[in-house]
Amino acid sequence: MNWKTRAAGTALLATNVVSLGMLGFYQTTTAAPPQAQEPFANAVQQRFETIDALREISSLLKEQNALLRSGKLEVVIVGVQQPTPGR
Repeated sequence: MNWKTRAAGTALLATNVVSLGMLGFYQTTTAAPPQAQEPFANAVQQRFETIDALREISSLLKEQNALLRSGKLEVVIVGVQQPTPGR
């Protein structure tokens, strides 16, 4: 054997060893794959979230209106100086 064929054989052997070594790092797992992100927001889900938020706002407004109509409301102003009498 001359040195060229020996060098080619060594290079081929080294390439195979490196290739098999890299394949050794590849492993299959039973873990669930990551969920794919949708490119856009889910419109149906957004509608339901908006409807829920509007229902909550409506409930709060009904509560405030009932408090205002009851007359049991007291307004307290904080941080404002009271004017002195006679000025």
